[in-house]
Amino acid sequence: MPTTHTPSAPTSAPPATTTGSVALSLETRLAAVEAAMTVALDEAAVAYEVRTAHIPVEPVVLADVVTLPLTPTLQPTAPYASPVADLLQRAQQRLLTDGWCAGSQIREDGARCLYGAIRVEAAGDRSLEARGLEVLMDAIRADFGDAYSVPTFNDRWADGSVPMRILGQAADLAQHHGQ
Repeated sequence: MPTTHTPSAPTSAPPATTTGSVALSLETRLAAVEAAMTVALDEAAVAYEVRTAHIPVEPVVLADVVTLPLTPTLQPTAPYASPVADLLQRAQQRLLTDGWCAGSQIREDGARCLYGAIRVEAAGDRSLEARGLEVLMDAIRADFGDAYSVPTFNDRWADGSVPMRILGQAADLAQHHGQ
């Protein structure tokens, strides 16, 4: 009958790894592995940066990600003192209540574009409308230098969150400059 060999349980802890004649403790070996991993991760980070440097990245604006429900009950806290800032704030409120659209000044359901909201809130005052559009373009150019008109800026978005945020920034800008 053949004899089977059954492995026996170890009677003592495995011997420490030795380098030459010096035995390394577990802590020393772990520290060496940690140092090697740190070097490897640093090299990987540099390689990643080199491989992705050509990919254009646009910064994320938190206001574009965190949104509030667009309801008619959202009212501005207080009107601005300057006429242009007040116009831009009213235009923003109109977009919040009536809706935002792209491709036309006004849709059948009452939604408006940036230009349409400013125009209706200016109530025929062409000078106020022109000053409001000028301040809005200043705010647009400050964040998006490539826009050359309010309608083209408005029409590049799939939803109204960015246009309405810029309209609020333009109102703040007009108030700051006392317009």
